[in-house]
Amino acid sequence: MESDRKFVPRLRQLTEERATSRKASESWQMFTIMAEFIDAAERLSEVRPAVSVFGSSRTKADDPYYAVAIDIARRLSDEGFSVITGGGPGIMEAANKGAFEGKSPSIGLNIELPREQKANPWQNIALQFRHFFARKVAFVKYADAYVVLPGGFGTLDELSEVLTLIQTGKTRRIPVILVGSDFWRGLFDWMRLQMAGSGMIDPDDLGLVQMIDEPARVVEAIFAFYEARDIVPSETEPHSSFL
Repeated sequence: MESDRKFVPRLRQLTEERATSRKASESWQMFTIMAEFIDAAERLSEVRPAVSVFGSSRTKADDPYYAVAIDIARRLSDEGFSVITGGGPGIMEAANKGAFEGKSPSIGLNIELPREQKANPWQNIALQFRHFFARKVAFVKYADAYVVLPGGFGTLDELSEVLTLIQTGKTRRIPVILVGSDFWRGLFDWMRLQMAGSGMIDPDDLGLVQMIDEPARVVEAIFAFYEARDIVPSETEPHSSFL
């Protein structure tokens, strides 16, 4: 019955003053989002090939993984890969530093967070984001590989994001490499036992991920992946993730 329907307010049903204020706020937010996509496209479209590197912002300079991140990024940079990170401290700083010291651009996709309010100084290209999802698009859209070192929720979010996009065909397949088998093995075993074992994912989906510890082998794995195909997306492949 009509009287039993729930009332779901619409913007046009608000008072004129409130509706105008809400529309202005929503419109301005849309413009800021568009500006971030445009800035990323203008600054990053020509930096490929590139590798996005992830890991904890809390990793200290004396942590072994900090040195590993520098080594990997330096090798990638010297081999012609731009290196993209979140621009903050920890593993991000280490990867930017390694790339900065190499031959190819070091790129930071910076966002202001409670524990990462200051961009690291090792960036040839520094972009500023207010919106997480616009930043996440840039991580995937301009990357030809993902290298993921130990990290927290943000690192897991980026890893899950790219695996979901590849699994569902919303972006092309690229190498996804987990560095630090001691850190990642438990998660990978859980995926095999619980997710694949329960039919939540196909067993073949686990093949989207490689676990490699040695920096030289990380670079070799990326080159090996592209020996069988062009690094530039083909006409039949999706060229971007969300867009």
